[in-house]
Amino acid sequence: MLKEQEAGAATADVARKHGISSATFDKFKAKYGGMDVSDARRLKTLEDVAINPERVYAVDARLKKPLAEQRLDNGILKDVAAKMVTPDAKRKAVPHACTVHAVSQRRACLALKIDRSTVRYTSTRPDDALLREAMKAAATEHRRFGYRRIHVMLDRQGIVMNQKKLRRLYS
Repeated sequence: MLKEQEAGAATADVARKHGISSATFDKFKAKYGGMDVSDARRLKTLEDVAINPERVYAVDARLKKPLAEQRLDNGILKDVAAKMVTPDAKRKAVPHACTVHAVSQRRACLALKIDRSTVRYTSTRPDDALLREAMKAAATEHRRFGYRRIHVMLDRQGIVMNQKKLRRLYS
């Protein structure tokens, strides 16, 4: 009703269409105007509880679970208070939250706002320890050489690699 009236329809026409008086529509607008549908339903539920106190237990049971879940999420976030910028830090935070708070991986990822694929990812990049050692040896022998000249030195030693990879490892 409110959306129809906000769209430009006259108040009297909207009230007539829904079978209520203009005064009732004005009261409805004053009470629920500016609310989403979910907010209006929640307000209506709370009003029902105020009128019928025996319904408190049913409503209370419905509201307790989301509140408990929210408190658990806040507890997880407070426990993992460090900045989780890198994917590696995120990967380490999820198992910690799982063990400390006894929640599933899915729940921990949801609370920490991390994709589960990030947690399960394992790198397929090969270990470059030998290349790094060869680069360090060439760099310590010729301190003034940059990555381009070290690339030439490694080529002469028979270690062939892409110059972009060498630059990534060099810096």
